[in-house]
Amino acid sequence: MKDNLPRYTMRINRIMLDKLAYISEYEGRTINKQLEFLVRRCIYEFESMHGEINFNEIKRE
Repeated sequence: MKDNLPRYTMRINRIMLDKLAYISEYEGRTINKQLEFLVRRCIYEFESMHGEINFNEIKRE
């Protein structure tokens, strides 16, 4: 299945990865979907405290 989603490689300690896999299975998600869930939650919490991130105001290099 082809998609246009960007790819990101992450290096992580084996024990942390194994624990994440355990939690993911417990929650009924794949590791990738669990990471997506955690990133969304992080963004939501940040924006709740600091306001919505506006990409027009961010300088990208």
